[in-house]
Amino acid sequence: MNNLNIDFKYAIEHGIIDYADVWEKSENMKRTEYLEKHPHPITLGKDGYWRTYLPLPDGTRKQVKKKKEKDIQDAVIDFWKEQEENPTIREVFEEWNNRRLRLNKIGESTHLRNIQVYNRHYYKFGSRKIKSIDAEQMQEFLEEQIAEHDLTAKGYYNLKTITRGFLKHAKRKHLIEFSIEDAIDGADISKNDFKIVIKEDEQEVFSESEYPIMINYLIENIDIHNLGILFMFVTGMRVGELVALKYEDFTEDKVACFVRRTETRYKKDGQYVLEIKDRPKTQAGIREVVIPEGYQWIYKELRKMNPFGEYVFMKNGERLSAQSIRMRMKRICSKLQIYPKPPHKARKTYVTIARDNNVPEKVITDQVGHTSISCTDKYYYRNRKTIQTKVNILSNVAEFKAM
Repeated sequence: MNNLNIDFKYAIEHGIIDYADVWEKSENMKRTEYLEKHPHPITLGKDGYWRTYLPLPDGTRKQVKKKKEKDIQDAVIDFWKEQEENPTIREVFEEWNNRRLRLNKIGESTHLRNIQVYNRHYYKFGSRKIKSIDAEQMQEFLEEQIAEHDLTAKGYYNLKTITRGFLKHAKRKHLIEFSIEDAIDGADISKNDFKIVIKEDEQEVFSESEYPIMINYLIENIDIHNLGILFMFVTGMRVGELVALKYEDFTEDKVACFVRRTETRYKKDGQYVLEIKDRPKTQAGIREVVIPEGYQWIYKELRKMNPFGEYVFMKNGERLSAQSIRMRMKRICSKLQIYPKPPHKARKTYVTIARDNNVPEKVITDQVGHTSISCTDKYYYRNRKTIQTKVNILSNVAEFKAM
C-alpha cells in the first residue's frame, strides 16, 4: 500500500497524472452513485421545474423542486450524503443486525427476535438521527421503556442487548462519541422496577399426582406425537432437539442418542420458515443423552411407525414440527384436566425428578446440556410434591413431632 502511495505521488509531481482530473472524475463517480441510489425519479414538469421526492424517517416523503436539473441533483446528492454521515437509529440497528446474520454470528431466529424487540421499543425513537442523541437521552429512553411496557427483567435484558449491540456498531463507525457503558449502565434502574412474574409450581412442573396420569396416557395411546412427548419426559430433551433427531444419532446399542441439531424458526418474506440448524441452542447442548432402561423400547416403536424416514419423528413423510408437539401436549393436558403446560415443562419436570432422587449433578447437567448445576437449580428445579407428601415429610422430622 505504501509503494502504491509513493508511485501515485510521484506520478502527480511529474505530471504523469493530472490530480485535478482525477479528483473531478472521482467526484462525478460519487455523484452518479448517489443519484442511482435515489429511489424516486427526477422529472421535469410542464411548469419548467424539476421535481423529485426525498424519503422521511417516518416512512412518508416530501417533494422538492428546483428550476435547474443540476440544482435538483445537488439536493438529492446532499440528502444522501447526510444520510450516510448521520443515519437514523433504525438504519444503524438494521445494518448491525443484518451484518451479524451475514457473518453467521447469529441465526435467522435470533435475527428475527432482534427485529421484534426493536420494533416493540424503538418504533418512535428509532427515527432519530444517531448523532442527535447523547448518553443522557439513551438513559431516559431505557428508563421509560420499563414503565411503558411493564418490562420483566428478561424483557429489559433483551432490550439492553440490542441497544448495546447497535451502539457499539455506531461507535466503531465514529457516529457517536459518548460512552456506551454510561448510556446503558448509567440508567437509574433497580431490580424493583421490573415486573415480577410469579409462576406457581403447578404451572412449571408436573406434580407427583399429574406425572403418572400423563405418562400412563401417553403409553396407552401410542402414536408418533405421544412417543415424542414421552421421550422428552424421560430424557430431558428440548422439543426443538427432539424433532431434529435422526436414527443415525442413536448409539449402536440404542441406549443413548447424540444431540447435534435443533429446529429453528424465522420470518422470510412475511412468512415463518422452519429449518433444522446444524447445532443445538448452546455449545453445551451438543451432548450424548442416555435413555433410561425402562424406556428403551421407545426406539423400537418409533422404528415400526417410521422405518425409512430421515428424521425419527415423521408422519406421512413429513417431519413433525415443534409446534405440532406443543399443540398435542396442550390438548392432552386439557383432556386429562391438568394445568396446561408446554413441552419445556416436561424438561423442568425431568430435572426436578433427577434432583429429588439425588442423581449426580454432572449427570444432570450432561443430560440437559447445561454448563453448571446453579443454572439448572435456578431456572428448572421446582417443588412437585403434593400437600400430603410434604405433610408426611415434615411430620417425620423428630423436632416437629408432637411432644
